[in-house]
Amino acid sequence: MELSILDLVPVRVGQTTSDAFAASHEIVRRADELGFTRYWVAEHHNMPSIASTMPGAELMYLGQGTERIRLGSGGVMLPNHAPLAVAELFALLSAVYGDRIDLGIGRAPGTDPVTSAAMRGHLGEGRMVDRNGQTIDPVEQFPQHVIDTLALMTPEGVRIPLQGGREHTLRATPAPVPGAQPLPWLLGSSGYSARLAAELGMPYVFANHFAAGATTAMKIYRDNFTPGAYGDAPRSFVTVNAVVSPTEEEARLRSEPFMLQMARLRTGGQMGPLRLAGDDVRSVMTDQERMVAEELSKNWIVGDPQTAKAQIEELAERFDVDEVMIQPVAGAMEGEDLRQDAARIQTLDLLADVFLR
Repeated sequence: MELSILDLVPVRVGQTTSDAFAASHEIVRRADELGFTRYWVAEHHNMPSIASTMPGAELMYLGQGTERIRLGSGGVMLPNHAPLAVAELFALLSAVYGDRIDLGIGRAPGTDPVTSAAMRGHLGEGRMVDRNGQTIDPVEQFPQHVIDTLALMTPEGVRIPLQGGREHTLRATPAPVPGAQPLPWLLGSSGYSARLAAELGMPYVFANHFAAGATTAMKIYRDNFTPGAYGDAPRSFVTVNAVVSPTEEEARLRSEPFMLQMARLRTGGQMGPLRLAGDDVRSVMTDQERMVAEELSKNWIVGDPQTAKAQIEELAERFDVDEVMIQPVAGAMEGEDLRQDAARIQTLDLLADVFLR
């Protein structure tokens, strides 16, 4: 069993963005020491409890001091970016970190519609329009943008036709280290992404940490996979939220801040930095929010090490994968160091004890 880490760089009450990144830097360095396979950061915008907005830029800092763990995006939301900008940033990461870079790509905006439009240079409009006033849907361009992004990181590059029958060859610069181009993964939470990953012969990850339907998506992917440049056989894993503590009681206590956040996200409640575990979160969580949160968290890994081990093994067997990506969501308690996430590191340590040591 291989274990990996997904990190949203959470921001809790009292923390600055600087504090949150310092804490996540400790997370990735600890994961590297413990033998976790990969560490990915996500892309979300306009969310007070999440500091991770630009995975490629963040990895330049977060990867410092690591030696073996793979570093990647979980993922870059491609409709928000020009393919060349993504290709150049990940080519640069490859030049710095060699063959340890993963490029996880998704098609969701990672934010609300207005912020998404602003990401693409359309402040105030809430949508993208062409010169005739027709709405442009960047999601419709997603398959071609995936192909272009990957091609730009190859020595062959992309050939762009010009007037007069001429062509211009465009490549990402700096060039990726020869033989060490970033390994692409297509991320998704539906059959659409599973089918596209299969058609392109790409590795595929299902976002099981927030979406249902992994069984169907995995079947679509495996049944339709076309061998290609990234492998002769399907390659996939799933994600899951996890809180592991010495006792189940502590694990459940530390799961509540993220439970509240997810409940508010689903119900349109007021968002803010993550509350602290214990009285701080319980004093504001309503009965309705707790009911929603408990339903959402049924598929999480929450418990002591042996319970967590059994749940992860069952998850891997159910989806026929030999790797599971953990999003450690254990909340902090009052008085804990603002530049560390002791409970999230504890989750990593306890999982390593039962899986990796």
